[in-house]
Amino acid sequence: MLDSIIDTSLLINFVYVISATLFIFGLKLLSHPSTARKGNLLSALAMLIAIVVTLLDKQIISFELILVSILAGSAVGVYAAKKIEMTSMPELVSLFNGIGGLASLAVAWATIAGGVNLSTFVLFVSFLALLIGAITFSGSVVAWAKLSERMIGRPVVFKGQAIVNVLLIAAIVASATLLIQQPEVTTWHYLVIGLALLMGVMFVLPIGGADMPVVISLLNSYSGLAACAAGFALENNLLIVAGSLVGASGIILTNIMCKAMNRSLVSVLTSGFQPVVTSEMVIEGEVKPLSADDAFYVLEAAQSVLVIPGYGMAVAQAQHAMKELQGLLEDNGAEVAYAIHPVAGRMPGHMNVLLAEADVSYEQLFEMDEINSRIEGFDVAIVIGANDVVNPAAREMKGSPIYGMPVINADLAKNVFVLKRGMASGFAGVDNPLFFKPNCRMIFGDAKETLNNIIRQFSD
Repeated sequence: MLDSIIDTSLLINFVYVISATLFIFGLKLLSHPSTARKGNLLSALAMLIAIVVTLLDKQIISFELILVSILAGSAVGVYAAKKIEMTSMPELVSLFNGIGGLASLAVAWATIAGGVNLSTFVLFVSFLALLIGAITFSGSVVAWAKLSERMIGRPVVFKGQAIVNVLLIAAIVASATLLIQQPEVTTWHYLVIGLALLMGVMFVLPIGGADMPVVISLLNSYSGLAACAAGFALENNLLIVAGSLVGASGIILTNIMCKAMNRSLVSVLTSGFQPVVTSEMVIEGEVKPLSADDAFYVLEAAQSVLVIPGYGMAVAQAQHAMKELQGLLEDNGAEVAYAIHPVAGRMPGHMNVLLAEADVSYEQLFEMDEINSRIEGFDVAIVIGANDVVNPAAREMKGSPIYGMPVINADLAKNVFVLKRGMASGFAGVDNPLFFKPNCRMIFGDAKETLNNIIRQFSD
């Protein structure tokens, strides 16, 4: 009997090592768009293998219930993949982060509530899983509400907010002490969870829409850290490894996003303890509108065209039309390239996903630093729904809230076409002097319709 238990344990840990290795290879493949799908499938396979081999331990509620859960989760995943629009992908990713945090919270809660004679270490890591999981869940819900415009996207602040946050942290520390000392008292469980959920809300409320890509990657990291803490509570090695990988990769991505926004990670983490700086700066000038028909003549003569996509392209679903126009421009002898800002859209990699959906070649996608060095050589830069990531105020206006943020220097191209529905500011709420530059022309209207009009001109 003992030999059988030892053999099963060895088998489980051996398969865990294989799964952890597959996770690492999966993350490596996720680092490039051309291999990202394979990396996702490899990581999913690794998790499936880990779940199946864990069932061999027989310390489960029932195989039937777990099978039902797998089928239900798969059904929800298939439905989301087929029905959720690309414009809603940032909100979906935020909800996924929240569900991950909620799962870790549930595991930690079950560990504390159902455990007997738990060590101080297990109680402490379970508290961490409760805390981080609850913060991740409620914070992700608020981020989802901001991204889906169910609440205002600008920073939500009130007088004395920093003091409230300090008191909230003190209350969490006090309740955690009571929880560890008296884990059998369920009142402390509810108190810790309630305070942590409130902390998650207070964490995301003062963060504005322009920082949403940073928030999403940070919450992704939090979900990994919560899973890692739950792994320590369960003494599950693979859960520790998987949570650590997600947590570490999320922090790395967050750091990349922070650099792209000219923000420090500390400033993002402590946003609820800082006064939010707003600007009443208004930029005035003469806007020069252009029709799609007139834009065609300029594009017909162009030898090089740079496309700079933003969230507006996702809203208009204009990526397929842009791909069709790209083919016509190339047939006409023009070079077409795409400039991708790290925080374009509302989640990391948002534009890459959209363009991949339209089968745009990865070789034509260029990062901001790479394209800025040669942007003056492009005959036309087409800005499709982007605003903040091409705002020259980041270079030229010290009073601007985004001053110092690295941007794509679209205004340095010979001609700039901005496809927008109107003159509204971007998600950061900052006016854009690009619209008034002498080489800039505004093409108002739905981006997809505008591009289709230009396509018809080429066809005629």
